[in-house]
Amino acid sequence: MPAAASVSWPHIAPLVLLLASNVFMTLAWYGHLKFKSAPLLVVVIVSWSIAFVEYCLAVPANRIGHAVYSAAELKTMQEIITLTVFAVFSVAYLGEALSWRHAAGFALIAAAAGLVFSGRA
Repeated sequence: MPAAASVSWPHIAPLVLLLASNVFMTLAWYGHLKFKSAPLLVVVIVSWSIAFVEYCLAVPANRIGHAVYSAAELKTMQEIITLTVFAVFSVAYLGEALSWRHAAGFALIAAAAGLVFSGRA
């Protein structure tokens, strides 16, 4: 099969949808840290509302992607995307620096992802 024919919507959709999903997830989980004076109940309700959008993207990503990826591969993909989005969010939105230890830990997780995908034909 030609290489161009092997890349289809089920190959690409999980990447696109999980990227968008993780932007919402990261905002829901960590965005409130800049609003520590907001009542916790309000933060929880707002976070759940944002997380609903995350689920509306993540569920289709996994459903579509499972046509060409295993569940373990989809989870691995999601974790790498999560770390990437979180690293950018942490620096850009929260103003927190990432240390060499963060980079080394993320690199080890990326190496693990490489191992998961290394058996793909």
